[in-house]
Amino acid sequence: MKRFFLIILLILISCINVYANPKEVIKTDGFVIPTNKWKDKIKIDENFEVNNPEDKIIIIYNHGSDGNDVKLKHCFWRSELRNWAQLAGDKINDKEIMVYIHCQGQLEGDLGAKLGKTGMWMKKWEGPYPGTSKMDRRVEGNLEVVKKFVNLGVPKKQIFMSGHSCGGWATLRLTAKYINEVGGGISLMPACFWNLSKKYKVKKVGYEKAMENFHKKYPGMAGWRQKQIDIIKEGNAPILIFTHPMDHYEGLTSDWMDTVPNFKRVVVSETKKINGEKCKIAGSNWEEPVKDAHIIDFADCFMYYHPMIKEYIASRIK
Repeated sequence: MKRFFLIILLILISCINVYANPKEVIKTDGFVIPTNKWKDKIKIDENFEVNNPEDKIIIIYNHGSDGNDVKLKHCFWRSELRNWAQLAGDKINDKEIMVYIHCQGQLEGDLGAKLGKTGMWMKKWEGPYPGTSKMDRRVEGNLEVVKKFVNLGVPKKQIFMSGHSCGGWATLRLTAKYINEVGGGISLMPACFWNLSKKYKVKKVGYEKAMENFHKKYPGMAGWRQKQIDIIKEGNAPILIFTHPMDHYEGLTSDWMDTVPNFKRVVVSETKKINGEKCKIAGSNWEEPVKDAHIIDFADCFMYYHPMIKEYIASRIK
């Protein structure tokens, strides 16, 4: 029995070392410095400078969130930037890609500030959302960054919004409202309303029944989500979206995207492999197989889609 508990303790310690290590966290804005190899050290240049801006393509990358309307203690994991570091420095039509990470962890919404992280998931809140949400502030904050790049001389059509999870959702929201201010958007595993696919057993009961149950239990959150989906649909922006059916957040609740004419949605895989290749993620001094499909875009195997991403960008900067 003692041996069993010792093993459990060692596992917990290893998890803490991997996911709670301050070296794995990035809390700043800046450019991702290109890497030669996927496992090279991730570095950030915090200087807001762009030489020869007319010959640059800017991708503004947004992080996810473990609380969609409250402040965060961190923004980015180094592990999620490896693929972007590989894409940075590449050229499309003689224009160099620069990847800029935008930290918005300090933002919070009016309701989140009042109710806290868990309070918004109480049935007593029936909506509609009162005031300005964190997502609204994320959208407007990104627009300000876009304007800064334009002021430096980067053409609007060469600026792309991107993000993972809640950052992917912010990409959908910004492009729906401000597509004329950017070249396009690349949304990765967009989700910002908890693990809906898993929690409401979409695979077993179907989408309609699952959403019915979601509305009954959390009418405020469900209504707020649907309102945002309606805004995104109406925007009908020409963006590239990646989802995965095994993503326990919105993996099986994203089919509505297929009804938006200008969306190009890519269903990544039916497994935790891409094009038959096993997938792994890596931090500063560790690596492991992908266990969670929600973060498969962090994995080395996701570079399989880099040509598609560059092809999309090329189609938008003509």
